Amino acid sequence: MRRTPSRRLFAATLLVASVLAPMTATPAGAVHAVSGPGGSLAAARHGEDDCPPDGLGPELTARLDKAVADVREQAGIPGVVVGLWMPGKGSYVRATGVADKVTREPMATDGFVRIGSETKTFTVTALLKLVDDHRIRLDDPISRYIHGVPNGHRITLRHLAEMRSGLFPYTSDPDFIHDLLSDPERSFTPEEALAYGFKHRNTFKPGAQFEYSNSNLVLLGLVVEKVSGQPLADFLRNRVLRPAHLRRTFLPSGPEFPEPHPRGYTNQTLSGAVVDSTDWNPSWAWAAGAMISDLHDLRRWAKILATGELLSPETQAQRLKTLPTGHPGLGYGLGIFDANGWIGHNGSIPGYETVTVYLPERDATLVIMLNTDITSQGQEPSTLVARAVTAVVTPDHVYDGAVQPR
Repeated sequence: MRRTPSRRLFAATLLVASVLAPMTATPAGAVHAVSGPGGSLAAARHGEDDCPPDGLGPELTARLDKAVADVREQAGIPGVVVGLWMPGKGSYVRATGVADKVTREPMATDGFVRIGSETKTFTVTALLKLVDDHRIRLDDPISRYIHGVPNGHRITLRHLAEMRSGLFPYTSDPDFIHDLLSDPERSFTPEEALAYGFKHRNTFKPGAQFEYSNSNLVLLGLVVEKVSGQPLADFLRNRVLRPAHLRRTFLPSGPEFPEPHPRGYTNQTLSGAVVDSTDWNPSWAWAAGAMISDLHDLRRWAKILATGELLSPETQAQRLKTLPTGHPGLGYGLGIFDANGWIGHNGSIPGYETVTVYLPERDATLVIMLNTDITSQGQEPSTLVARAVTAVVTPDHVYDGAVQPR
């Protein structure tokens, strides 16, 4: 029996999800390299391609091609982009499958995608910039900034950023799920989204345990706006994106989606049918999951995020202090996770999934972009791809972000 879409509604990561019928597999199709095996045109554009021009070698490249193709076929993923950069060894940049199931246009490496919960890494970075500015403190209660939060006088900004607030996730509310999926082009304000969660009692005392909740990040977005006096999109652009030199990353105000981009496919619908969700309005996810980016910006962001380039060493150290999630090998810090040594985040929103992680031990960066969020045997397709890639190139550090929200 198929459960309602609330099993993972739109948040990406944490707690085991129910099994859904996988979509029909798409034929493997051709492999499209960006600029041969040695690297990407994007890297040259950013002046940062320090990977040897001969790639990872024919044997390892062939193993990666097969690993990605096998997962894509088994999980029924329309299109996949994989970018792997390992300085001193080489790089692997590939687009496989289709960007559009109707026209059969091939997947490409230069497209924009919706990055879902990777947005959280940007929102929390914005918050931590305010910490470094001495305008807020992580142990301030949320009630100091936002009124009406259940138990807000005991829930701190730190609790919110590390997913330990106990606030009910608004995306798990049946009324929210019905209202959104009945009209996916509808625009939600942050306050409207939060109201669905605030109807419920908190699930535990602040700090008592881990529970992935978009409510936490929407509240932090409101804190950034209140303290900075700027719209979140403006603060992100001025204090995070520009300093990081991310020119193709932004927080949209509605369904706008620059070209080129692949079509996105989801079965998070009231009927369970697979639909094209490309132009759905992501406003409901806002600071928790609405941002757009591309392969090349995400490559840059992976290392900046993991190394704390935009933050003071003291603040970055707090960010990386991970706590158990209940899933072996996965710890969660302040809007960031450590998955068997890979530091970063994944993202899922109807039609799209991403993984952006950095492995300090190898100075390695991995970015994965998919144009579906349909699970395969209860697992996120992006996790399956990332696990397959890392099993080949870093067998002692196999990525496993297989936990998902309820």
